[in-house]
Amino acid sequence: MAKHLLFSVLFSVISLMSYSQVNEGLTPEERAYLFHVVKKSPILNQNFGRYFDYVGEEITFYNGELNYDSIELLIINAPENLVIRKGEIAKSPKGLIAEASNKMALWELNKTLLAKRDNPNNLKEYKNEYATFEKLLMQKLPSIILKMKDGELKPHPKLQQVMNPSLAFDDKAAILESMRFLSINGQLTTLKAINFAMDTYVENRTLEIYSALGGVADEFDNVLIAAGDGSSTTGMLEEREKDEKGRWNKGLPKAVGLFPYEIYIDKKTEKKKTTEKIEPRRYTTTDFETVGNNRHTNVHFDVWGYNSTKQTTVVLEKNGLSYHLFGSGETRFLSPDSTFAGGATFQSIIDDLEFNKIAKLNEKIYGKRGFDYWIEYNNKKKDQTELKIEKKEKEYSDLGYSPINTSSAPSRKVRRSKKKAIKAGSGTFNGTPTTKSNRSTRKKLQNSIVGLYAAFEGYIKNIKELEIKKQEAVDLMAIYQRKLDDYKAVFGHNWVNFVEENGMYIFDDSSTFDIMTQEFQFKPTAEKEAFEVRLIAIPNSCLSTSADEVMMHVNVMDALPNYNARINLEMNDVFASDKYDLPSSLFTEKDSVALTVFCEGLLDKKVDFSIIARGQGIGEWNGSQTVKDYSHEELNRYPAVGKMDSSFVRLRRSELMVQMGRSINVQINSYTDPVASSLKITSEALKSGAAKYGLSKNDLLSAYRTYTILKSFKREINLLAGKYMSREDAHHVIDRFNRALEKVKISVGKTSFKLSAFED
Repeated sequence: MAKHLLFSVLFSVISLMSYSQVNEGLTPEERAYLFHVVKKSPILNQNFGRYFDYVGEEITFYNGELNYDSIELLIINAPENLVIRKGEIAKSPKGLIAEASNKMALWELNKTLLAKRDNPNNLKEYKNEYATFEKLLMQKLPSIILKMKDGELKPHPKLQQVMNPSLAFDDKAAILESMRFLSINGQLTTLKAINFAMDTYVENRTLEIYSALGGVADEFDNVLIAAGDGSSTTGMLEEREKDEKGRWNKGLPKAVGLFPYEIYIDKKTEKKKTTEKIEPRRYTTTDFETVGNNRHTNVHFDVWGYNSTKQTTVVLEKNGLSYHLFGSGETRFLSPDSTFAGGATFQSIIDDLEFNKIAKLNEKIYGKRGFDYWIEYNNKKKDQTELKIEKKEKEYSDLGYSPINTSSAPSRKVRRSKKKAIKAGSGTFNGTPTTKSNRSTRKKLQNSIVGLYAAFEGYIKNIKELEIKKQEAVDLMAIYQRKLDDYKAVFGHNWVNFVEENGMYIFDDSSTFDIMTQEFQFKPTAEKEAFEVRLIAIPNSCLSTSADEVMMHVNVMDALPNYNARINLEMNDVFASDKYDLPSSLFTEKDSVALTVFCEGLLDKKVDFSIIARGQGIGEWNGSQTVKDYSHEELNRYPAVGKMDSSFVRLRRSELMVQMGRSINVQINSYTDPVASSLKITSEALKSGAAKYGLSKNDLLSAYRTYTILKSFKREINLLAGKYMSREDAHHVIDRFNRALEKVKISVGKTSFKLSAFED
């Protein structure tokens, strides 16, 4: 309540300035809804909710919670009750300003399309918005789906059904399929045209709202992405209807149908019949470029469709290096931490495919008792049988050349017959001579050869069947392997390691991800570099084509260093030549809100507070800002362009920045141009240090200027704390600030000096 009263006082002081700054491009209804969205979104409210200063009547429910629906109406009817301090919002994380703007744009498009469906001939306040959208839509629609109306070509009326913001992809595709005059390619082109119109409309409107909120960007890409099988799955049912704590959030737009999928025509041939169907891709790849020019590339993520049992997975890839962001099991927030309990992850899908499905097939083919083993076994048996056949056939052949022998001795058969005759009392028995013709042996050999041939054919049959089954398994494993290769490629091969400190993840190449703002930043480079963002929908299983929906908003823009400093004073050429006296105070009335926030921050003793002061010496321009020139090359005089040329003016720079987040950090830097200074130095400590560490007069001049800024900062904070804070709070703020200042040393080159060294 105290903070609310404080801002009410500030409102009376600077309301005219703030109110005039915020109304560019925003209607009272838009401002009211934006207030609602920011207040109902914890991440937005935490970062810049306080800069939406509502001073009207507070309407609450029975449980004491604010009734934002009713407050919206009050703001619409009395816009002066809401002051949006865009000057302060602009210092907030860029991605979060874009997130709020994107939600506004989605809300507006949602309202526009619903108004067109409900009453197509009377759009009322959304007439201009729909005209803008329709113009984008007409750019890509195929001519066959256009109809002449009142002398103008217009989209077919049935398209209004397809553009229902609440429809799942499958429903859209089914409606288009029912339009018999559209071929499959016509359906695909129509869906792509709708996607283009929606995405472009939202991007353009997001930039307009972003600018109205004070956001600044030279490069701005705002993209909506969806991946999955296109059905009404959990990811769609929970899209943004719940906030980060799992509570239903009715203040946010319902927009499942506004997130475009990457789509293609899937052709399948079964029993000589080919079917075609439009399918959404299960993972998407979106191409971007870093901004170059030594500026940070700021990539912000805002997940909409979310399934608590499947881990949302996002991959950034640049120069072959992969940076991974994973959804937690409890919130929709991403982080490089892959910990996820009680559900499916993309890594578990890959592992199941590689170490279960493919591993089992590999064992079935090449294992100890796999196809290769049994093929080799049957081949050996076949070869052995073939040798036996050859041997038996040779024996049989040899029998054909054996002589027929006759003996007077009766054969066994004859002897048996004789015994039987005697027993029967038939009298004498005259036996015939025995003739050895090898008939019995031949017959046995014949039977043996026939059996061996049957076995031989059996082994050949087994080998053929095994080879067919092996080939089927090999082909299946190849399919699995291609799927695995695709999975691994989309997941990335070269993962970049990181360290984490209090929610800030720092990768090995100095890229960062802040879990508190959901912003990824690439390290600044002089040249632009291509990178990809991939959104992965987790399939139901490693072989399944079903994958739950996931939707995401991605914003990419440039970010100047220190753009989000709560206090960012840029002083260009404010000092006289070789002087270090400030001509005026550091702060004016427009800095009152930022100073109040700074003082409030100092009251929290749990938040670390530090002051860093540097005399940077000669500066150089790196394309986006002045930085220290390590070459130490000085000029004797200014060249023909003169001292006031911009290439010199921008080097004579001093800056005071206050960063507030996990800690409060004050930085003061001063730079000079490269022309040699004639500064007179009286301090023995500075003279000694300059001689020992090879410091130039420009080095010391910049240090003096930093010292002057520090003194002025102390004096003004000691005065203004009493103006913006209660007496007791001001005492604590001043005490903490002064104690921190006593420890400060001004860094110059390879050394540093106590503040006392600069006191004349």
